[in-house]
Amino acid sequence: MTAYQRLTIADIAHLAGVSKTTASMVLNDRAEQYRIAPATVERVKQIAAEHHFQPSTSARSLRTRRSSTLGLVVPELGNFAHAMLAQALEALCRDAGFQLFVVCSNDQAEMEITAVEQLLARQVDGLMLVPCTTNAKLYAKWAKRLPLVLVDRRVIGSTLPFVVSNAQDKVQELIGSALAHGVREIAYFGGQIALSPSVDRLTGFQQAWQARHAEANPALIFHRDYQQHSGYAMMAECYQQLGRYPEAVFTASISLLEGVLAFINEKDRFRTSPQHLLSFDDHRLLDCMPRPINAVVQDSQQLAAQSLHHIIALLAGESIESVWIPAHINWRQSFA
Repeated sequence: MTAYQRLTIADIAHLAGVSKTTASMVLNDRAEQYRIAPATVERVKQIAAEHHFQPSTSARSLRTRRSSTLGLVVPELGNFAHAMLAQALEALCRDAGFQLFVVCSNDQAEMEITAVEQLLARQVDGLMLVPCTTNAKLYAKWAKRLPLVLVDRRVIGSTLPFVVSNAQDKVQELIGSALAHGVREIAYFGGQIALSPSVDRLTGFQQAWQARHAEANPALIFHRDYQQHSGYAMMAECYQQLGRYPEAVFTASISLLEGVLAFINEKDRFRTSPQHLLSFDDHRLLDCMPRPINAVVQDSQQLAAQSLHHIIALLAGESIESVWIPAHINWRQSFA
């Protein structure tokens, strides 16, 4: 037993003094098709509005074979970049007539599988996924069941469509600018080495050195994962290794930057720190930091818009191509 009362089409029909079929046609926007009188349409809609009634999406799904829902799987919503992606996608999906379900994988393969299976069980019409593994066969299997687009990360060697920022070019530009102005020691803190963001961002980092006919110190290249505590741990390890801060630090995500800043703050509240802090991903709070931080800025709105566009195209049976979304750099510090 429950104290809640659940209104049905039959209840609205009774209150409006019409048949259940008539009420259903009106509330499912088929009144004109069946030539229902405007006065009847108005009466049914007024009764439904007064009782805050919405037609059953389950019933509509049975009729249309569409759920009008989409799924988004992200590693964690605590990651600012993924939170911005989810926020942008939710609004765009709502405007397009879809409800967005957001679930987290915690960057763990087993949890990612569970998350996707839950969305499949809900009969989502399409899936947008920030992959946490390099298992191309697994993602290809899901892509056979429903439209699937990889977002923010791609699976290297896979033909699955993706929407990803042009990380490599912008990281190369950011690091290259530092090197061009005389910076000679840059520590690199990255996430899981096999994931595409790590590959792309590290490639951009190394290409910047190569363009200057130099080579990054391999002892100052660290990899763990993209969690905040890993940024803290890599900064601590680097500091212990050198006996001081490196001249500059580049973090491959803002979550890693958070860990680096936590270490610096804990050590001496920024009385000392690397001379230059560089990061992939940005946040307005970085404007308030005691040390200026130059950061690559991803276009979350375009990542979201292109991802949804690709899903809708796949639902329509259209072919799509992967997209690289331009990023830009927020210059807060001049190297001159």
